[in-house]
Amino acid sequence: MNQMERRKRIYESFGYDIEKERLAIIEAAGPLSGNILEAGTGKGHFTVVLARLGFRLVSFDLSEAQLEMARASLESQGLADRVELRQESGENLSFPDSSFEVIFSVNTVHHLENPFRVLRELIRVLKPGGRLIISDFSQEGLAMMAEVHRMEGSQHQVSPVGLEEVENFLKKAGFSVARSSTRFQVILVAHKK
Repeated sequence: MNQMERRKRIYESFGYDIEKERLAIIEAAGPLSGNILEAGTGKGHFTVVLARLGFRLVSFDLSEAQLEMARASLESQGLADRVELRQESGENLSFPDSSFEVIFSVNTVHHLENPFRVLRELIRVLKPGGRLIISDFSQEGLAMMAEVHRMEGSQHQVSPVGLEEVENFLKKAGFSVARSSTRFQVILVAHKK
């Protein structure tokens, strides 16, 4: 948890309030109901916010280490019973077709090697009429993350596929897409017809 708190303080030094950004994504998504899936748990920042707001959800990540961080965070806040954490590949999900009314993917696209394969799987498990909310860093957000990683002695890897391509892909797949943004995030809310 010390690493997560240290990272949070670094974010704040750049003016990035991670909780405020997460709440902006939830607000853009509109009223939430039904089965919720989070694609890309990461360290569990978004997972915790959803659970704290009273939502129950399934969240998956490929990395067991990331899932353990998220699990520890949920447990420390008494929220573990609200979230089912699963180790899954986004390219080959184990969920049946049309399993979820709402799917979130937050700050994951820029990490993906095959984002369109993952998107096809998310579309497959989304119910007709459901919403797919894809949010990732804006250019300012990516610049901030590059600097944060540089300060920590690493490099922030970024996929060449951005949200512009994701939005076009979703529109071609028959989704209506609403786009909004904050200083650090771009948010796509896609409705499945």
